[in-house]
Amino acid sequence: MNEPWWQAPCRVPDSASRERARRRDAQLTKPPGALGRVEALVPVLAGLQGRDRPALNRVWISIFAGDHGVAAEGISAFPQSVTAQMLSNFVRGGAAISVLARALSAALEVVDLGTVHPVGPLPGVRHLALGPGTANFVQGPAMSAETCRQALAAGRDSVHRAQAQHQAELFIGGEMGIGNTTTAAALACALLGCDPQRLAGPGTGLDAAGVARKRAVIERALARHAGPHDTLDWLQRLGGFELAALTGAYLACAQQGIVVLVDGFICSVAALCAVRLNPGCRDWLLFAHRSAEPGHLAVLDALDAQPLLDLELRLGEASGAALAVPLLRLACALHDEMATFAEAAVAGQSA
Repeated sequence: MNEPWWQAPCRVPDSASRERARRRDAQLTKPPGALGRVEALVPVLAGLQGRDRPALNRVWISIFAGDHGVAAEGISAFPQSVTAQMLSNFVRGGAAISVLARALSAALEVVDLGTVHPVGPLPGVRHLALGPGTANFVQGPAMSAETCRQALAAGRDSVHRAQAQHQAELFIGGEMGIGNTTTAAALACALLGCDPQRLAGPGTGLDAAGVARKRAVIERALARHAGPHDTLDWLQRLGGFELAALTGAYLACAQQGIVVLVDGFICSVAALCAVRLNPGCRDWLLFAHRSAEPGHLAVLDALDAQPLLDLELRLGEASGAALAVPLLRLACALHDEMATFAEAAVAGQSA
């Protein structure tokens, strides 16, 4: 039996390019380590891109949208109609990520995986119609095995478009789906063996009673699906269309050799799924920010990830990752354009 595509080997970073970038950094007109974590980024990028002077001019952003059956349990402050409405807002340019993508000159793709309220053909939206959202995972699996695989493949296909149409140097995945912080928290609890009291938070703005209800819903779901399950099974049982698509996208990026910038809590849970499915993909994941959602820290710790920013963001839709792109670009510019001690005729550090 052939192995599934997501288990195919990931690219191996180029250690020679990484070392040459590190040596160049040591020759630039600044004290060693003076730019802290900013300068440490560039050798990593150099190894991933296989070039001594990395660049992030071509950025591709894919927003995956889907609804969640668990919303029937009253776990969101917003109605599910918002998911479909935001699809239109994305392509009309009114959403935060739309503004950020324009400012970054990034390609923005919107993928409708399946919403409760269908919106019909929207120019600029790729409609896949995997179903009217997932099923309520309190009552049974969120998806069938086949639908979960289709969602994984949707993420993979987005990466292939990013490569073919844009020659992307950086891939960013985002999500939209009312109820998806509950889904992400439930999945993280299952994968990490954590209590919902620790990982479930306010999401889009729940009050204390709403958070308590969300935690109770997750506890019921974990009890309903108790048993030894592998990562793919947990993703099928507790995940969402967009979580599965993000997982597939991260795996495909690692296989194709495209650097990933992971957004907040939901995207980090997808990254955890990806790493559990194929550990080789971890090298290709950079983490943009630590979100205000309380469960994010536990997920970052499990991934041994140190995010670039901590701005108390909780919007989603890849906004935090987009905000971190200028930092990465400036790190590359510093590495590429700063003079060495020899070029500037400046005395270097003495031995």
